This record gives sequence, structure tokens and C-alpha cells, in this order.
Amino acid sequence: MDSLQPILGEDPVFLAALEHVSRLAPIERPCLVIGERGSGKELIASRLHYLSRRWGGPLVKVNCAALTESLLDTELFGHEAGAFTGAAKRHVGRFERAHGGTIILDEIATASPMVQEKLLRVVEYGEIERVGGSDVIEVDTRVIGVTNENLRERAHQGTFRADLLDRLAFDVIAVPPLRNRPDDILPLAEQFALEMTKRLSRSVFAGFTANATRQLMTHSWPGNVRELRNAVERSLYLSEDDQAPLAHIVLDPFEGIWSETDNGTITQANPVETPEPDSTIDFKSQIANFEIKLLQQALRTNANNQTEAAKTLGLNYHQFRRLLEKHGLSVRR
Repeated sequence: MDSLQPILGEDPVFLAALEHVSRLAPIERPCLVIGERGSGKELIASRLHYLSRRWGGPLVKVNCAALTESLLDTELFGHEAGAFTGAAKRHVGRFERAHGGTIILDEIATASPMVQEKLLRVVEYGEIERVGGSDVIEVDTRVIGVTNENLRERAHQGTFRADLLDRLAFDVIAVPPLRNRPDDILPLAEQFALEMTKRLSRSVFAGFTANATRQLMTHSWPGNVRELRNAVERSLYLSEDDQAPLAHIVLDPFEGIWSETDNGTITQANPVETPEPDSTIDFKSQIANFEIKLLQQALRTNANNQTEAAKTLGLNYHQFRRLLEKHGLSVRR
């Protein structure tokens, strides 16, 4: 049985997102959880369920991208016996199974227009009809949509129903990407390393060297927490000395495997590992420099508009201003 999973994170940006979840959870309205791949959207969506009054009811999850239109239709809403070839008996859909609880629609942006139309009805009226049936079935289910797509842009393009978006977006939880929560990188890396150490039946995790720490803190982590976990676990199992601190993070498992020749063909290459020489670094200054770099990049991207720069980093305006003051940064208007 699923339960409320602990979420590791102490960065102010991430803590603000968790506070948002805690405030929204008891308000049993449809909502959206958005964020980049690997950022932990499903954990956040599950947290909305377990912090609500529905926590004792069913939590049903559906990956909309994993099913064709017809399969998603019957999986969500069910079908009657004889509704189509092969439908030998009645099938109860996910919405009925989620009655009294919550349904999480992962990758909701991939749902077809036909499925979106049916979702609109169940979100608005709490009613469904099984495929091949005519009876209206009432369901009491909280709907949480999860996506890494820009649904507002998709609605403008006509690929996602604007009226469905309006009903789902009672409120939106934005899960911050890992690069915007630098205070969480090392604690998460250490937790993943400890878990992997146990799985490898090793006696101790000796920590990270300065070089490995530098790699962890300066990488952009486009795959977010999932990529961080993979990188740490990969590096740990490949390390030969399990008593020494981990000296190198293998960020790219494909590095050195393939190379492109002059005529454009891809050939296998001999992997060559060239870790940086180890040295002592000032951890606090490295963190400060990383924060400054993010602040300056956000300002440049948004033409020194501080409100928009804050949104780029997943911060509110006051959080952004405090960071500017912390590092003594000024903004030209």
C-alpha cells in the first residue's frame, strides 16, 4: 500500500513549494503539478492526496502517454461487455476505482481531444459513462494533472482544450528544477550514495572529494533529481576503492563510447576518463558563486526585469530581492 513518502530537501525554493502543497492539499479541487522531467512531480502529486482528507481513500495513477487513445478511454472510464471486439465482460475504469479518493493523470498533455472532452465532463460534473454504455455514473474523485508541458501555450495552439485547462488549473504547483535549489544537491547526493552503499553491501560511504563535490555543484542537471541519483549510483558502483572518498562523478554514461568520423558515420570509441586533479576548495564560496551565476543569468535573460527573473528561478519577488542583497548585487533599470 502506498503511503506519504518523505521528500528530502532544505533549499528555501523547495521548502516554499512544499508549503504550497500543504496549503492546497485540504482544498479538494482539481489542480496541476508542473515541472521538468525527473524533478519529482509524481511525489508532489501523491503528497497532495495524503495530506488531504482523502488520504484514507484510493490513490489511482494513470500514465496518459503510455496508452493509445482507445486504451486510455477504456482504462479511465471503463467499458461494458460487448462494447468492442474482445470486450467479453464489463471493465471498471480508473475513475470508478478512485471514487472517494484521488486520480493522478500523468503526462496529461498527451491525452487526445476525445479523451480531453470526457475529462472535461468528469471534472466539471463528476459524471462518466463507460464505453459502450448509456448509464451515467457519478464519481467523487479529485483530479490532479501532471505534466512537463506548457499547457497554456498548448491551449493557445489548440492542442489542449482551454476550458479543460481552466477547470484543472484551480491552482498550479510548480516543482522547482534541481539547478534552482543548489542547497539540496549535496544532501540528495549523500542520501543516494548511502542507499547505494547499502545495496552494494559495502560497509561505509566515505564521502565525496573536493573534485566530486565541484562536479556535483557545477553541473546543470537537466534530468534533475533522477539524473543526480543515476550519476551518484553509477559513480559509486564503478569506483574501485570503496574505503576512499568518491573522487569522480560519471555524469555522462555515453561519454567516450561513440564518436563521429569525418564522413558522418558513428563509430565506437575507447572511453578515456580524465578526472580533474583533486584539490581543496572553499565550499561556501563555491555555493555563493553558483547562486550569483544563476541570479545574473536570470536577469540577463529577462532584460533586468526582477519579477520575471524571479519567476525564471522559481522564486517570488521578495525571495529574489533577498538573494540580490545577500550577494550585494545591484540591478540597472
